[in-house]
Amino acid sequence: MMKNRKIDKESHVRSILKGLTWRVVATTTIIFIAYFTTGDISLALEIGAIEFFIKFMLYYMHERAWQLVPRGTFRKIYRTYIKRA
Repeated sequence: MMKNRKIDKESHVRSILKGLTWRVVATTTIIFIAYFTTGDISLALEIGAIEFFIKFMLYYMHERAWQLVPRGTFRKIYRTYIKRA
């Protein structure tokens, strides 16, 4: 028998850690792409550095915006409007 559990929202620290770990993977990828495209490691690192900070901030804002949407909202919309059609 399953008990109803309240699903807690993620903390700001968890959102930051998720963003940082993902950015390491994604930025490493863009550095390799930039290096193989340009052949210039310093340019590739510069592109990666700029990309890291811009996309980290965008990811964090996106993650926090989703925390404002109550869980089950889209399921409720689907059940209300789409299943009727």
